[in-house]
Amino acid sequence: MDKTKELELKKIATEIRKSIIIQTASAGSGHPGGSLSGVEILTYLYFVEMNIDPKNPKDPDRDRFVLSKGHASPLLYAVLAEKGFISKDELTGFRQIHSNLQGHPDMKKVPGVEMSTGSLGQGLSVANGMALAGKLDGKSYRVYVLLGDGEIQEGQIWEAAMTAAHYKLDNLTAFLDHNGLQIDGKITEVMSPEPVDEKFKAFGWHVIKIDGHDFNQIEKAVAEAKTIKGKPTIIIAETVKGKGVSFMENEAGWHGTAPNKEQAQKALEELQKQLESLEVQG
Repeated sequence: MDKTKELELKKIATEIRKSIIIQTASAGSGHPGGSLSGVEILTYLYFVEMNIDPKNPKDPDRDRFVLSKGHASPLLYAVLAEKGFISKDELTGFRQIHSNLQGHPDMKKVPGVEMSTGSLGQGLSVANGMALAGKLDGKSYRVYVLLGDGEIQEGQIWEAAMTAAHYKLDNLTAFLDHNGLQIDGKITEVMSPEPVDEKFKAFGWHVIKIDGHDFNQIEKAVAEAKTIKGKPTIIIAETVKGKGVSFMENEAGWHGTAPNKEQAQKALEELQKQLESLEVQG
């Protein structure tokens, strides 16, 4: 990836992280940890890869993205705001009774949200339907879905994995936000889904493993997925829960706990310093 482009994406990712903190702090609730871990993945998809247009969010030929781990809605809303689907002014209304930005995404109220999600395990099935519809309609669009690693403890994920392989959905790419933590602690201690790579291979998927915070690796993985014919692809992205905010990183307690005013201020100051450092590089 061109260094200038990579630097620009890092700046966008930092702004998105700031928006995640602002949302959860404003609401006094939400899920910052798993929102922060998926930032680079969605930044790349929305600002480089996907064929989408904020001015025409229902374009039938658009690429689709499904946030299967719907509790990471602050991430999706921050990306949609940065891309221009919604106003940044809306973000401070996150989880408020008057707001369209509910704790879980609502496809009927928020432009750019392809599917209402939040009941874990269901997003991959929905993505399958979108991908299969694209095949049947002769469309060239691609479908992307973000799964949580705690989420894949759900049985429906594996039914959907079997279905995607059966129907040879090579227009479907799943990302696994593999940060290793869920609300009750380490996924390997709560209910281990490992080895995830071997399981998806056994279910007939093409598997790629990457550093989920490295834009160059994300770019190469997405490009590789587009060359695979006759089977779906899963990109297992090794990530850090709470990435970008030092006191949140690798702490399961930040899965579903919002920062208070002081913590939010500390986080925003840290992120602003990161942004200023990037500006100097640019």
